[in-house]
Amino acid sequence: MAHDLDALVIRHTHRIPSPKGAAGQGATAARQFDAALASAGFKLSARLLERLSGLSGAAVVHTARRTLRTVGGMVGDHVRHNTYFIDFPANVPDTEEFWMRCVAQALADDASRDNVSAQLAHGAPDLLDLPAYGRYQHTYEEMLAAQDELIASAGDRVTVLHLGRDLDDELTSLYLALAGSATPLGEEHLRDLGILAERCAPGPQPESIPVRENRAVVNAARLAAGADLLLDTVTDVLRLACALSGGDVTLREPTRFRSLGRPARRALLAGLDAVVAANPAKLADVHAHREPFKRLGERLHPHEYPRRPHAADVFAVARGEKEARSFDSRVEERLDESDVPGAVRLLRPAPGKLFRTLDLLLRTAADQEERDAVVAAAVRAAPEVSGRVLLGVREHLHNRERETGGPRVFVNRRGRGRVAPDVRPPLPAADRDRLVAALDAETRRRLPAPARLLLDPDVLDVALPLSGRAAPAGLGVLPRGSVSAVDGERLRFFVYWKETGRRTDYDLSALLLRSDYSTDSWLSYTSLTAVGGEHSGDVTEAPGGASEFIDLSLDRIRGTFIVPQVNIYAGEGFEETAESFFGFMLRDGEQKGRPFEPRTVRMKSELRGTGRVALPLVFRREDDGRWRAKWLHLYLKGVSSANRVEENRISVSKVVRAVVEREQLTVRHLAGLMAGGTTVVDLWDGGPVPDGPVTYIGLERPEGLHPDSTVITLENLRDVIPR
Repeated sequence: MAHDLDALVIRHTHRIPSPKGAAGQGATAARQFDAALASAGFKLSARLLERLSGLSGAAVVHTARRTLRTVGGMVGDHVRHNTYFIDFPANVPDTEEFWMRCVAQALADDASRDNVSAQLAHGAPDLLDLPAYGRYQHTYEEMLAAQDELIASAGDRVTVLHLGRDLDDELTSLYLALAGSATPLGEEHLRDLGILAERCAPGPQPESIPVRENRAVVNAARLAAGADLLLDTVTDVLRLACALSGGDVTLREPTRFRSLGRPARRALLAGLDAVVAANPAKLADVHAHREPFKRLGERLHPHEYPRRPHAADVFAVARGEKEARSFDSRVEERLDESDVPGAVRLLRPAPGKLFRTLDLLLRTAADQEERDAVVAAAVRAAPEVSGRVLLGVREHLHNRERETGGPRVFVNRRGRGRVAPDVRPPLPAADRDRLVAALDAETRRRLPAPARLLLDPDVLDVALPLSGRAAPAGLGVLPRGSVSAVDGERLRFFVYWKETGRRTDYDLSALLLRSDYSTDSWLSYTSLTAVGGEHSGDVTEAPGGASEFIDLSLDRIRGTFIVPQVNIYAGEGFEETAESFFGFMLRDGEQKGRPFEPRTVRMKSELRGTGRVALPLVFRREDDGRWRAKWLHLYLKGVSSANRVEENRISVSKVVRAVVEREQLTVRHLAGLMAGGTTVVDLWDGGPVPDGPVTYIGLERPEGLHPDSTVITLENLRDVIPR
């Protein structure tokens, strides 16, 4: 368990909990540990190296083994990445030449000759029936022997691991940060919060837990620890029941409720009873989740608890036996009647809903007087709205004029994306500008005013993480809509998957688009080579795990956009596999090396969406010839089987255009709001940092920061969102 907790801290904070062990002369072992980390693109900070050097060699080796396993998983080096073509990217054949070679081998094979001959007589053979196609023809060790060692480059990634505090302190701090997050967490972070909550529920707690999913996870641990529950809506109780049943606390997927013990049933019914007794209007919230409440009622047996009549009312509403008109239906009724003033009056006690309805209210308003009333209500409500909603509406208003009449992208909580024309009429510019000014003023009021703000220029174009679901778990992953520089001459994509039971075939592809988003060419199993690129070969059967790669020489690419994608051709979905992830590497033009070299990995992200086509990010050549990446983290529905790049290129190009042309609020926006007043703003150039305390915002923590500094990096970027 201790190893798992150490790994959890390292993944989330890039800190190694203060190593324990007998004092000794561990300098040699520490340097060897540092050298081993370098091969994976990591290094020890000066303070951590000093700390390890003062321990015994055995203590250093103990820490090194645990850490190397963890960082290997972070970059994807915990699995064996074989390639179909043994010396990829060299000697990749022409596609048709390769297929004909596979046919010739099949005809020379007694076991397959008759079947393939019959297929040829009636047209083309099925590639999957060719023994040499889609199955590794060499071992992983043979592939390594055919490849050169990587020549190190100054451009290789280096991620610094810092010295942390004692493990208990690190775990408590991480628990407080995740539980008290102002933005929803991604799936992996939510699972980690559950692990931490089991350990930390009896100890210090955050001042508030604003995100309902987080509250459900914490409540499950608090119930087990005998602590009071945090419940103020009936939906809080439903989420807790899902957590106790091992289900989905986000309520996106149905939960099969377990048979709960009497103490848990009593706690859930008492929670429902107290919430409704305090505010009977909360019964209206049942309508949004009627079916789950009905199933939960079958498990809780509310009729056995006559002293909980308000809890019984919840299930009566779910079954349609008791009326409880929802708040949303009352607002919709006013809007259907074009009664904007009436809708605004209803929405005043619910500032969050008011803000989420602003666009519709302004479009429905009959005249300027009604629009003025809407704007005035929003300005009054702004101090009561969460920072995440403030910034979300601010981003919406910024793009509103740009999207009208053009493509509009819709993304659900699972990352499923679709594009539709924006048919909404434009909002009057004056109303939009007044709202933007009010939102910026309220955001500025909530932001801290540090005496000195130190900014990494590379973080300025990172999109604000208004939801943890805007970025999957991984290393170097930026939120959806972020833009980052691509500094390298060769770009290499990789995908790895391991099936759980049935044959699963993923196809790594890259769509190359012109400046008008039309197709230039593509790389896939049907096009192994294109101008400037090579595909490592199609793997269709690999129960032990499979990898595919695409290598691109950026100076030879003709188009403007490079869109990597992972298509599910057959088998298990992204959420069904034992493991599946995507990433990219950057190399200098002369760097050879093996197909997968962890120190060149710039990004590795989990593939865990519901669609059949994954779009992690898009690369764009700017006017100055340099390439920049814009992060998508999208999944398209696709078809049930046989998804191919050439058949989804139209839908992909539409999504890419909609996201590329949309502007997200970034760290630059918040930094600009913070820069007023007495704050001194410096851009960090990679050199020495100031001697005194600073507020630092960057991709990674620099060495040498004053211990009293406030540090915000990718690992805790959510903390930049004001509450």
